[in-house]
Amino acid sequence: MNQRLCCLIVLFLSVVPLLAAGDRKGTLVGGWKPIEDPKEKHVMEIGQFAVTEYNKRSKSALKFESVEKGETQVVSGTNYRLILVVKDGPSTKKFEAVVWEKPWEHFKSLTSFKPFVK
Repeated sequence: MNQRLCCLIVLFLSVVPLLAAGDRKGTLVGGWKPIEDPKEKHVMEIGQFAVTEYNKRSKSALKFESVEKGETQVVSGTNYRLILVVKDGPSTKKFEAVVWEKPWEHFKSLTSFKPFVK
């Protein structure tokens, strides 16, 4: 067997267990994990950021109320996928927002914001 093929086999055998390994809840590495406490301060800050950023982009006037539930995904930073409760004038609506955060760079980006449909 040539040296290149041997290296590829060793690399493959090293990476596959990492990809298949999950946390205690069976979540794959890079997969979405539920947020245990959506009322946690940082999660609420991410939700507020999502609504503020959406308002800037769309010239809307939604008001952040709360985070109903959410998930995180470790990437180059963290993706937050949140179900937000917002006020739109007199009515209350739910939206799904995805925010990408790299705290070590003080970076946040709203990557998706859409009405939540069950």
